[in-house]
Amino acid sequence: MSVQESKTIMQGTHLKQHYEVSQGFFKPKGLVKAVDGVSFTVQAGKTLAIVGESGCGKSTLARQLTMIETPTEGELSFEGSNLLTLSAEEKRKARQRIQIIFQNPYGSLNPRKKIGHILEEPLKINSDMSAAERKERALYLLEKVGLKTEHYDRYPHMFSGGQRQRIAIARGLMMNPKVVVADEPVSALDVSVQAQVLNLMMDLQQELDLAYVFISHDLSVVEHIADEVMVMYLGLVVEQGPAEKIFANPQHPYTRALLSSTPRIDPEHRIEKIRLEGELPSPLNPPSGCAFHGRCPYANERCKGERPQLLETPNGTLARCYGVEEDRLDYLQAVLA
Repeated sequence: MSVQESKTIMQGTHLKQHYEVSQGFFKPKGLVKAVDGVSFTVQAGKTLAIVGESGCGKSTLARQLTMIETPTEGELSFEGSNLLTLSAEEKRKARQRIQIIFQNPYGSLNPRKKIGHILEEPLKINSDMSAAERKERALYLLEKVGLKTEHYDRYPHMFSGGQRQRIAIARGLMMNPKVVVADEPVSALDVSVQAQVLNLMMDLQQELDLAYVFISHDLSVVEHIADEVMVMYLGLVVEQGPAEKIFANPQHPYTRALLSSTPRIDPEHRIEKIRLEGELPSPLNPPSGCAFHGRCPYANERCKGERPQLLETPNGTLARCYGVEEDRLDYLQAVLA
């Protein structure tokens, strides 16, 4: 890794994304708090993993980071500049340095265009490179992601899912970005192919000093790629901290439930399976107090009435949980004894 790895390249402060939605005739509009006050930092050369169930707000946050959506509130900075106050031209230039890799390699590549055209299109729009220079960079990145130069003239349907995602990764790197937002980049792939793509991403990160924001619903996918982990639930961060601490000793009951469903080879790190009762609450009608209390086996009256803050835990992570704060969770008593 380079000496730049400890430098903060991107930072979000109290980011919110609220939507007004119609609830039908003669009813007042509802308010969905898709992201509700999220703060984080992304370090150069490092990976921040954002984890949670569908509907937790992680993909909305990805759209904020790539400036597809403008946050309702909060501040988002990149290389020391507030992205929300830049001019249109400055935003256009910054957007080139923050790229996204989408979830579905079958839907993210135009089936009517050859791979070379797909790769070169960002450069054609955003740079003054000649056709020869664009082709040279496309061939270079095809080789970097483990494909052959003859693939340049082929169409997407001629490739497997893993190969298509490699092409999507190459396209994301064409503008020489500093930050890559990967939104569920391996969830549509077979498990064996997932490992290959993750290894490729880690190799490219080390070689090119990339910062990743890696979004996933699956903790087992992020365990070996993440440096920092942020667990979200219903638009809120419920636990946040260094990956090794969260995987070795999760503090929040929700994190622990997610991790308990993750296969672990090392018996010392296995957690007894925890079944969460009920469904994720509707973001249109979130519960009072702690958003997780309806599914939490440790909830008490305080959890139902007051919303907890994100506080430091004995493990050195941050968690939004009164059970952790009051040291009354059974599994924590056992772990910390």
